[in-house]
Amino acid sequence: MKTLLIAALALTAVTPADEVQGMLDRLVAGDKATAALIRVENKTGGWTAAAGARSLGSPAPARADGHFRIGSVTKTFAATVIMQLVDEGKVRLDAPVSTYLGEQVKGAATVRQVLNHTSGLYDYMHEAGYSTNRWRGKDRFRHYTPAELLKVADRGEHTEPGKAWSYSNTNYVVAGMIIERVTGRPYGREVERRILRPLGLTRTSVPGDRPGVPYPHARGYEPVDGKMVDATRMNPSLDGAAGEMISTTRDLNRFTKALLTGKLTSEKSLAAMRTTEDTKAGFGYGLGLQKYPLPCGKAAWGHSGELIGYLTFSFTTDDGNTMTLSLNPGTEKASTADLFGIAAKALC
Repeated sequence: MKTLLIAALALTAVTPADEVQGMLDRLVAGDKATAALIRVENKTGGWTAAAGARSLGSPAPARADGHFRIGSVTKTFAATVIMQLVDEGKVRLDAPVSTYLGEQVKGAATVRQVLNHTSGLYDYMHEAGYSTNRWRGKDRFRHYTPAELLKVADRGEHTEPGKAWSYSNTNYVVAGMIIERVTGRPYGREVERRILRPLGLTRTSVPGDRPGVPYPHARGYEPVDGKMVDATRMNPSLDGAAGEMISTTRDLNRFTKALLTGKLTSEKSLAAMRTTEDTKAGFGYGLGLQKYPLPCGKAAWGHSGELIGYLTFSFTTDDGNTMTLSLNPGTEKASTADLFGIAAKALC
């Protein structure tokens, strides 16, 4: 009798996967997401979950293996390529940016300061019409060059390098330009050559001017004048190396885990990436890496990303728990408690 009771309890036990599925379902039911995808992996295996629909009004459910825009998680890819160039002796972290780009970039920031957001470079996305987190109408299909974006950044006030941490997408436009100058190839080509192909990330891409998202995907929306507007298609060159890439939960888990376990850079370079600045925003920031404390005492390493219609969180812990979460925002905003609740359940 006791054995049967234990077996029955085991069959009805709620797993972390069940709990996270419920959390995703509640985000969709509360209009905080139109779709949500997650993949969690640990030493004993892994699981996926999905909620919502592929498009508003459609009965087709969102797929856990769907593609999505990863926004600023792109920065981690760009930083990794820079650190590989450091390992090869082609870039010096504490060299001024002018060593590689001449006078194209104002100020005296170093490569390290660009990667950890202490360069003092003004964020061009603060200028009206230059943020890919906001609806831009027909302008969302425009092509932008890195040089154009630097000129936009120069409209604002640059501050003294090394004095304070301040998140700026301009930094990673500069990082992409350094990669191109040093290698003679576009930063995206180097990401493909150095990271995507070696790791088998066959469903990750650097789209450039291509406006679409590969199939399958859940469409991304933005509230505009009280209506949900389809924002899926856009030219992401306004983000470039700061946030243009597209991926899946499988590929991002593989990338984040490979990076944090030393498979992509030297031990010294990974240690530099994990040396964080105090952001006074609840997380530390290294070289293309964010560090978040979890309620269970662990630290989660990775990056979050936002690009209109898509939110991404890809993190791993030192004991090997890895999570990638993608949300397509709804009319209401998912709270920090919502997101941290999911991350804690998945990673702790």
